[in-house]
Amino acid sequence: MSALPAAPVRMRRLFGWLNDPEEPWWERPGPTAVQQHRDVVGTAIYLVVALGVVLASKSAGIAIEGEQSWRAYVAVALMSLPLSMRRRYPLLTLVATSALFLVLSYVSPEASVSAPFQVAYFATLYTAVAWAKDRRMLWIVVLAVLAEMSLWISITFTLTNAITEITPLFEDASGPLPPLAAYVLYTMVMNTAYFGGAVLVGRSAWRTALDRVRVGEQAQKIVKQADELAHRAVLEERVRIARELHDVVAHHVSVIGVQAAAARRVLTVSPDTSAEALRTIEATSREAVAEMRSLLQVLRSEDPGEETRHPEPGLGDIDALVRTHAEAGLLVDVYRIEAREGDLDRLSAPLDLSAYRCVQESLTNVRTHSTARQASVTVRTGGEHTARWLEVEVIDGGRPRQGTSGTGYGLRGIAERAALHRGEVEAGPRTTAPGWRVRVRFPYREAAGTDPEPDRASTPGLAGRPGQAAVTENSTAAESVEKSTALVENRSSPWPSE
Repeated sequence: MSALPAAPVRMRRLFGWLNDPEEPWWERPGPTAVQQHRDVVGTAIYLVVALGVVLASKSAGIAIEGEQSWRAYVAVALMSLPLSMRRRYPLLTLVATSALFLVLSYVSPEASVSAPFQVAYFATLYTAVAWAKDRRMLWIVVLAVLAEMSLWISITFTLTNAITEITPLFEDASGPLPPLAAYVLYTMVMNTAYFGGAVLVGRSAWRTALDRVRVGEQAQKIVKQADELAHRAVLEERVRIARELHDVVAHHVSVIGVQAAAARRVLTVSPDTSAEALRTIEATSREAVAEMRSLLQVLRSEDPGEETRHPEPGLGDIDALVRTHAEAGLLVDVYRIEAREGDLDRLSAPLDLSAYRCVQESLTNVRTHSTARQASVTVRTGGEHTARWLEVEVIDGGRPRQGTSGTGYGLRGIAERAALHRGEVEAGPRTTAPGWRVRVRFPYREAAGTDPEPDRASTPGLAGRPGQAAVTENSTAAESVEKSTALVENRSSPWPSE
């Protein structure tokens, strides 16, 4: 699409009305090779038909007395031949046929009023308006042609003897108007309809071509946007699957690893303890396989609502999670603190799942990368009105286990889950005591259908503490990911120290 060139406002409005209000300078692509071939073939067929019409009219006695017969044939042929180039050179063809129209009207008055002659000129005028690329030059040429034709008609009625030749036609006139005035009015109406019709039809064809281009561009844009959305959906789904696989599998595999190491160390010293560890490995591996199959079944299912899908875990399942860790040798204390009674029961399902996964990953990291034998999990809600929040915190008192540095996907997954809900993460060594702390704060959101407090509104962001800027709805998810990931990587705390 061509841009609108600098021009006076009135000129832009004029050409906007003549062409198109939004894109008055759009250039229509030239005809294809197929279209040019059709023009040549069509002109040949039209020439044969036009000469046949002239032959038929002369055979019927429709001729001007005194005019040589060959002139009509030549005039119609010369007027028809330029049609073969009408779409390739529309303005040049219009200028050529306009000149031929004037000259041939004197060479053969008989041909100038015949249908083949008039139709050929109409086609060139229509094609010029429909196919000309330079719209400014087009309308200049059209105005020149109209002025030329008006002048020719005026000269015909005033300076030539054409009126005297047609005066015998007025002998039987019976209308209320004077015969000459009626004839002039008739000529003006017919020419206005002739030239105006050609211009309007051509302008409509040009706009139709523009509309087709617009529709095609919009279709391409829609296809491109659909591809981008599909690609983005695939990437987001891959991240979600990777996060779920890590959270589900890593938990069980870490239990198996710890129990296998314990069984190896006490295999010869305490067979009973070793056997107990092996039984835990067996049970954990079966549970891991079951959860893996359940997850794969959900991924393969075409209907997300199938009954085979199990409910997603939430904070209400922390006690069961703690028991699995206790069986692996990590004792976990759970504390629940609610600013309002029932806060934890009213959580939205996505927030409930994300909070649970953060606790699960944090406990898995404690057992895998720390020497701690005990940890604590605190789930609390707080804040007021539009600044309410949910916080999960996991603390241990151990030291880093040698040779167990991880890939970082676990902490990144926690940061991503926090960012999905516009939350923030603190993860790093404790400052006042041995051990590690992971603390995640989410804006509090209730499940749909629950009865909110009278003065409660949707949470726009986090309630800031000293030294902590709140994350508002104006922040994008990408910004939240960057902030949360930076906190994890820099080990800097957005909350006050212990």
